[in-house]
Amino acid sequence: MIASSIRFADRPDAGRQLAARLLPMGLDKPVVYALPRGGVPVALEIARALRAPLDLILVRKIGAPGAPEVALGAVVDGADPQTVINEEVRRRSGADDIFLERARARELAELERRRSRYSGSRLGVDPAGHTAIIVDDGLATGATMKAAILAMKRRGAKKICVAIPVAPAEAVEAIGEQADLVVCLHRAENFYGVGGFYDDFHQLTDEETVGLLRQGWAESPDASRSLPAGLAKRQVAVPPLGLVGDLCVPADPRGIVLFAHGSGSSRLSPRNVAVADTLNAHGFATLLFDLLTPAEAHDRRNVFDISLLAERVTEAALYISSEPDIADLPLGLFGASTGAAAALLAAAELRNRIAAVVSRGGRPDLAGTRLAEVVAPTLLIVGGEDRHVLELNRQALAALTCEKLLKIVPKAGHVFEEPGALETVTEMANAWFQHYLSPAALEPAPVAPSAEPGKPAQPVSIISALRDAVEPLPAPDDPAFASAFDRFASSRVVLLGEASHGTSEFYRARAAITRRLIEHHGFTVVAVEADWPDAATIDRHIRQLPYQPTRVSPFTRFPTWMWRNRDVDDFIGFLRRHNDAKPPEERVSFHGLDLYSMTASIAAVLTYLDRVDPAAAAEARARYGCLAPWSRELAAYGRASLSKGYALCELPVARTLVDLLQNEFRYASRDGEQFFDATQNARLVANAERYYRVMYYGSNESWNLRDRHMFETLQRVLAWAGPDGKAVVWAHNSHVGDARFTDMGAERGEVNIGQLCRQAYGSEVALIGFGTHSGTVAAASEWDAPMEIKTVRPSRPDSYEWLCHQLGHERFLLDLRRGLESSLRSALAQPRLERYIGVIYRPETERWSHYSSASLPDQYDAFVWFDQTHAVVPLPTQVTAGEDETYPFGL
Repeated sequence: MIASSIRFADRPDAGRQLAARLLPMGLDKPVVYALPRGGVPVALEIARALRAPLDLILVRKIGAPGAPEVALGAVVDGADPQTVINEEVRRRSGADDIFLERARARELAELERRRSRYSGSRLGVDPAGHTAIIVDDGLATGATMKAAILAMKRRGAKKICVAIPVAPAEAVEAIGEQADLVVCLHRAENFYGVGGFYDDFHQLTDEETVGLLRQGWAESPDASRSLPAGLAKRQVAVPPLGLVGDLCVPADPRGIVLFAHGSGSSRLSPRNVAVADTLNAHGFATLLFDLLTPAEAHDRRNVFDISLLAERVTEAALYISSEPDIADLPLGLFGASTGAAAALLAAAELRNRIAAVVSRGGRPDLAGTRLAEVVAPTLLIVGGEDRHVLELNRQALAALTCEKLLKIVPKAGHVFEEPGALETVTEMANAWFQHYLSPAALEPAPVAPSAEPGKPAQPVSIISALRDAVEPLPAPDDPAFASAFDRFASSRVVLLGEASHGTSEFYRARAAITRRLIEHHGFTVVAVEADWPDAATIDRHIRQLPYQPTRVSPFTRFPTWMWRNRDVDDFIGFLRRHNDAKPPEERVSFHGLDLYSMTASIAAVLTYLDRVDPAAAAEARARYGCLAPWSRELAAYGRASLSKGYALCELPVARTLVDLLQNEFRYASRDGEQFFDATQNARLVANAERYYRVMYYGSNESWNLRDRHMFETLQRVLAWAGPDGKAVVWAHNSHVGDARFTDMGAERGEVNIGQLCRQAYGSEVALIGFGTHSGTVAAASEWDAPMEIKTVRPSRPDSYEWLCHQLGHERFLLDLRRGLESSLRSALAQPRLERYIGVIYRPETERWSHYSSASLPDQYDAFVWFDQTHAVVPLPTQVTAGEDETYPFGL
């Protein structure tokens, strides 16, 4: 190990360099153990290269009494947690047994918390008989590493290898006395802290750490499962109780079947699993989930609480409608025993949302009078020897008014355990779902035959013409990048899209363009796809308005990385500096357009009224109290309203908004700015109340309500800014690109803010989309799941992204307005697939989760291309007090 001037771009770069050093060594049965958090991205790259399992080794330092920065010892987690004590430090510090025991107990509790946070219920990898490779992003004193080495020895590791990018020379020598092998890329004679050897040494968040671990575990050799080709399986948590479910999605799903088990069985019911396996093989996605929590399952009475079970089925149906890869699939229900009654009760409530129902040996009669409300075609399957249940099914059949059929399996009993009986049930159910679950296929536009099998070739004429039409761009931090967009400065509204919610290049490009439009062309409004109260905190900061305390810090709700990231932080800093030199009336404002902040908006309205009209505040507090039972799970409000058959809280929340508007003259005369903020929050509450109701009736209705709210908010902000106000909007491509020229509008009847702006402002609006071929992105695998740094798959050959990639430019601008050559416009207007990655990214089902057909030159006025992109760097969500408490992130 020779001292060098090695530097690392970031932790993954260090990991790849270490992996290159370790790979030729041929280590026997390696297992990679990461010291979190910094060691995880380094270890992930090593585990990938060595094709070795990835695990954690958690160590907590015990600080000396009165000098906690001095390592007295350390505690290492495991089935038998190990404690390592530096006897010399103990002697000098005077630490007694009582101090040590208390410190050990405290750190063990923290280890347990971290193990639960990072690993959940996942079992660790036993190092016995393996080469344990312990990895960190660098060493300072080496005390933590020594404790990890000793713990691995005690746990029976065959050989211990320490892999670190950088460490002081003396620390490497000390570690070498403990480990069998030390691989250190940079043995520093002049050590000035681990971070000094990295270009990017940001503090990893728990979200990043968990996301990286999930990637490693998914790729690990012991993670492989014998699934049919093209079938993706994942475990999900159905809100609001987090009920565990197993979701299987084939490559090209034709529909999805939700299973409702009964008689106390679980999602692991072997009969239902067998039916699901057959449905998967025939192209159906399936979701089997536990209808009861473990505590509820202990009470046998819950098995027969049909209303409770039906509520859980309805919540699972709502969950399906929120998942991007399955939301638009026709939904069928499969119920067994009491689960059949629950499925039928849910079908009665959800009505046209359910395409078909199958009951296996069920008790449909327990759905009672609600059977007459079921509209989905229903198949009742009963064993011929199950005579009592057969009679109950005949009675239920008579009560059903929908298309219906009773099928009897001869010589079969209640649970269909006779030879061939369950197979017969499966064939019947499969045939029923094949008939009634048939979505209109969304086929991509045909492309020219390919010379290379599996990769459709793009006509040379399109490639050549497109190459002549695009304008190569420099990097976003080059002033020439933003100046290329001066052509759109005459617009009143410029909408800047993004192909994902977690790509740094898109944020930096939008920041550069917006800065140019502000500094050189008089734009004074920035409106973003974020919640109004969160954005208002930033607005007060950049315009130096009075500080208003909030219950929670801005942008701490999922997905935190979307706005709490380094690129947004830099942009906010620019806005603050720009406004510092401007009089108040010329300062740029920052606003959120979205409506997910009902609870925060209610608090903002009440805070305002408490200040200006306490009597009105009391009245509003009583009205908003209608929503209080659902404040922690607002989707449940929609479920409750659906069950009751009317909007429970519509009139109270609307009345509060009306009262505010009727008192406009009196309230606004005190502080028009604060009145405007309060009324916008009240409008948000009213629209959010509607949103959570209509989401049960179809995803297109809730989408349209949300985008109309965003558009109307933009209109009010522009009106407030005055006749000369000009706005830049940041939102996802799915909101920015005109919906009329995508599957959203053509197939699903959805509108978006881009379409509404075009209809309202005509030529005074510019819609600018963004795209990429491959790279990395910050995204989650499930809603409310930890952020992961995911690899973006190379674009499909039948997509616009593939077409752009063929040009060979790192970055470019394509102006799609009327000046575009007519034959090229005509060729590009032929619908192709376009990729949309939101806060959730599922590469394994990318075609159905993230691609949709569109006509690019009709959808946008311009398209910005980045061939390779990188994930945003999130900021920690912990907030610290500071001198300037209005600073939005409090960092």
